[in-house]
Amino acid sequence: MLKEIRPAIVMMACFTILTGLAYPLAITGIAQAVFPSQANGSLIVKDGKVIGSELIGQNFADDKYFHGRPSATTDADPNDSTKTVAAPYNAAASAASNLGPTSKALIERVRGDVEKLKAENPGAPVPVDLVTTSASGLDPDMTPAAALFQVPRIAKARGLPEAKVRDLVERQVEGRFLGVLGEPHVNVLRLNMALDALPAR
Repeated sequence: MLKEIRPAIVMMACFTILTGLAYPLAITGIAQAVFPSQANGSLIVKDGKVIGSELIGQNFADDKYFHGRPSATTDADPNDSTKTVAAPYNAAASAASNLGPTSKALIERVRGDVEKLKAENPGAPVPVDLVTTSASGLDPDMTPAAALFQVPRIAKARGLPEAKVRDLVERQVEGRFLGVLGEPHVNVLRLNMALDALPAR
């Protein structure tokens, strides 16, 4: 009987070592050597301190900063563990809202956001990504149109000329990968860092 079982045990041990140890170590080593920043989470460091990641959005609420896409992520309610509360950009609970286009709650939320944005920049069309959440709830980027829409508010809050803020946005736009993949976008955290680096008027 041992003669029949032995090959199965040997094969299981070999594949455990190969796929559970050797392969992950090899891939981790290659990633650290070839793409160290990406392998370590694409972290953004300022003055020796990690302030965020290029891959995970942050909740900027101050009028002096560019705001990213809305986030539908949640967290457990500290007062009632059976309920959840809104927790924008919660990386531990990446998810969409799962509300469909006929959802009354979604329609009311989007309508409210649109009205608020129209008051902020009257006469300008509201970019759709400023009122819709992404599938992950952690989107770190926005369209150039969404960034340019916010220029008047930020220029006013910081006492800067709109042309200067608009120029900053245009310099932060990242094009399509290899000229064909994806869409032009702006990383919200990097844009806000560049904004903070602008000299005050």
